[in-house]
Amino acid sequence: MLNVVRRSQIIGSIAIDSSTSARFAELEEVWLDDSGRIAYFSGEEAYLPVQGIAGIGMGAVSIYYHPVPDIPDNLHRLDQITVESALGETQGWVEDFLFDWQTGEIAAYIVAGEIAVPFDGRAVLYPEDIQEISTNKLIIHEGVQDQLQGESEGLQGFLSEKSQQVQHLVHIIGVGVACRRHRLQHLITPNDKPEVVRVKIKEVSDEVAASTEHPHHALEEATEFLQEQWHSLQESISRASKRTKSALDAAWQQITK
Repeated sequence: MLNVVRRSQIIGSIAIDSSTSARFAELEEVWLDDSGRIAYFSGEEAYLPVQGIAGIGMGAVSIYYHPVPDIPDNLHRLDQITVESALGETQGWVEDFLFDWQTGEIAAYIVAGEIAVPFDGRAVLYPEDIQEISTNKLIIHEGVQDQLQGESEGLQGFLSEKSQQVQHLVHIIGVGVACRRHRLQHLITPNDKPEVVRVKIKEVSDEVAASTEHPHHALEEATEFLQEQWHSLQESISRASKRTKSALDAAWQQITK
């Protein structure tokens, strides 16, 4: 939930070098590989591996690695592919989707067309609703149409659906583009218990409240969200540390070649 973003939030973002803040490209597409996970972002003829992302937030994607020199093989688009029933009937199309930028896993599909008519034109499917997915269509399980939810109801709990103000405060407190600047990364360990993580989140939130002039209600919402997502935050910090180490190892190998 914590690191989930929409495809539409990535399109138009600027990819920057996490070390130098140099601009790489304006992002134009998000790509899946054969495993069904998001593997690359692309823009201006540059392909950026998701495994090299340092952070995402506020219109920027910070990356550890330079773009790959060649177009990767076996990449697929998910945007606008057809949604079909288990009987082969066309139900609509994928209008947008949410994914975890750290793992590449799809979190939800926003679909439009006939299937979404009862929900003001946009409904939500989850990975467990999908029977099969190919390069040009997504087949849903039988009976899924009877348990759909509309966009606002079905996406509650995802950070991507919070206001920009709340998202920004979540980034300031705990996650974001320049993770090395966020105190929670250095305070929370993989072995901390839930109550300890929540207390540390509140401590950092109080520091932010004392040093900045953000609206109280937005800061409170951001704090509560992080406390609810304590386990996701803990995992995210652990993964971020591993990604940083991997990036440093790769950079060192380039230097010593």
